[in-house]
Amino acid sequence: MVSQIKLGDIAVDVVLKDIKNVHLSVHPPTGRVRISAPSRMKMDTIRVFAISKLAWIRQQQKKLREQEREAPREYLERESHYVWGKRYLLNVTERDVAPALALEHNRMVLTVRAETDEAAREAIFAQWYRDQIKAVVPELIAKWELVLGVAVNRVFVRQMKTKWGSCNPRARTIRLNTELAKKPKDCLEYIVLHEVVHFIEPTHNARFVALMDRFMPKWQFCRQRLNRLPVRHADWDY
Repeated sequence: MVSQIKLGDIAVDVVLKDIKNVHLSVHPPTGRVRISAPSRMKMDTIRVFAISKLAWIRQQQKKLREQEREAPREYLERESHYVWGKRYLLNVTERDVAPALALEHNRMVLTVRAETDEAAREAIFAQWYRDQIKAVVPELIAKWELVLGVAVNRVFVRQMKTKWGSCNPRARTIRLNTELAKKPKDCLEYIVLHEVVHFIEPTHNARFVALMDRFMPKWQFCRQRLNRLPVRHADWDY
């Protein structure tokens, strides 16, 4: 069940769950605020917590409002698409063969049957981007497992609307957003390291920052770069 508290002009959705800690998130595209809290926590306590985070909430909402968004994609001839931070123009070839997507110099070549609609073309792109990450990420995981002395049991790659990545430190699993295949590869490595460091330190406290500073001194630059780049156009829901 979702309750709501009002903090001036900000509405905060509150969900009580069987969890130990309070989780605060600000969701694109409008900056909707959500708090997940332990089921026994009183609403007054949650309100005080939310008030203490008001400055951060407003900062995140401002970032979301200002972040550039990609135009809706129709997967048509000469449309722009990005792979690892580089722009490609789409070339559509209609043939009675299995669908395929490939890079040729500065072009992305999509081969589909004539009757393939926009939804089917989008699905082809989504799978292709997923495959790009799956091809690159094992080497990154192996690198940071060795450096940090941890083991990653499984990596999931999927379309995500509110996060670039997430993890479950207890299960030793990581989830990565397929959109990362559109961004420079150092952005993907930053997200991988970010999630693996959470196996050691689950929160974003001073220890977490110190670990990130130690193993990737430029991580804050990568984060800023990633958050400045256009994000996927989507019909957002919650």
